[in-house]
Amino acid sequence: MSAAAELLRAPLTGLLGSPLPVRVRCWDGSALGPEDAPTVVLRHRRALRRLLWQPGELGLADAYITGELDVEGELRSGLRAVRRALEQRAPQRPAPRDWPRLLARAARLGALGPRPAPPAGRAAVHGAPHTRARDRAVISHHYDLSNEFYALLLGPEMAYSCGYWTGEGEDLAEAQRAKADLVCRKLGLRPGTRLLDLGCGWGGLARHAALRYGARVTAVTLSERQHAYATRLMADAGVADRVEVLRRDYRELHGGADGGYDAISCIEMGEHVGAEQYPAFATRLFELLRPGGRLLVQQMSRAAGTRPGGGAFIETYIAPDMHMRPVGETVALLERAGLEVRAVEAMREHYARTIDAWHATLESRRTEFEVLVGAATVRLWRLYTVGSSLAFAEGRMGVDQILAVRNGTVRNGTDREGDAR
Repeated sequence: MSAAAELLRAPLTGLLGSPLPVRVRCWDGSALGPEDAPTVVLRHRRALRRLLWQPGELGLADAYITGELDVEGELRSGLRAVRRALEQRAPQRPAPRDWPRLLARAARLGALGPRPAPPAGRAAVHGAPHTRARDRAVISHHYDLSNEFYALLLGPEMAYSCGYWTGEGEDLAEAQRAKADLVCRKLGLRPGTRLLDLGCGWGGLARHAALRYGARVTAVTLSERQHAYATRLMADAGVADRVEVLRRDYRELHGGADGGYDAISCIEMGEHVGAEQYPAFATRLFELLRPGGRLLVQQMSRAAGTRPGGGAFIETYIAPDMHMRPVGETVALLERAGLEVRAVEAMREHYARTIDAWHATLESRRTEFEVLVGAATVRLWRLYTVGSSLAFAEGRMGVDQILAVRNGTVRNGTDREGDAR
């Protein structure tokens, strides 16, 4: 019988070009491709069966998560090499006359057979996108994984969003505290300011705003485990009298009788709102602010013409229904809702560095993570963090802070142009 690598040579070079950008080693020990390139290991012929049933990104992801496909050495290098090869050589669908030969080759490789079961970890959500019930299920899928897992991954600040790196020697916790300070300064927080922290996560920003700036905070999340964690966090920090943590949908919120909140922070929550729902969401932000109040939206973006949900892997395993757009479109939606945009700050490079810090923790403490959530989930997160870091580093994704104001009566001079940062 021919070695598996020889049977794969023609299909792989047809897909990725010649010379191959990676080395491929098969379950029978045979290999092809440059010896000095990153090595993709096909540990089981079932990896090929997955790709026959589900070609492309999702089939590859499933094979990696199950361990049927692996990358020796640095995962980042292997992913970058394959991506660049595919960008330079668009995959061609085989012509009808080629199918008999390809199927015969697949049979010799043992790749024909029933569709393999998908690995655990896919989101199981039902109903129309962005109903309240489905949004709650989507948030629960990702954010209710395990508070212990996120505490280990994210560090003491428990901030699952882009940090703000001000120097070379700082660590992740310092970068997240610097981000929290940046948000609070842009919002002009001071003692007694009424802040709505929409999509509060595990409560780190709300605690920071109450402790360091004396703000009175309403912190809102849809996640049951985030709500429980944040509630305990405020009590432990001694700010439970200044921070109210709600488990609530943003559509259930209303401004107070005196006109609403002095400030709103919305840190990487707007991506979960949906394309059709965002105009109403922006209007709700306007209505929740008092005249003269400030809004700080930190939101991920993608270029026009790309997958707004981030691709098949992200949409299946991480955040179904997520929608990202070019930053200019988000600015326009906020302006149409009546808000005046004062400043936009791009933070793309900061996110690549933040995710690299998460990934480094995942690698250095892998055994602890596997005890918490299992080996397959850790492999899923390795793929997620490396792929996301590359997307930000290469400019395929961005993240921006957008500062806006609801024009109207100015209180205490806090709406001056010079105060906008």
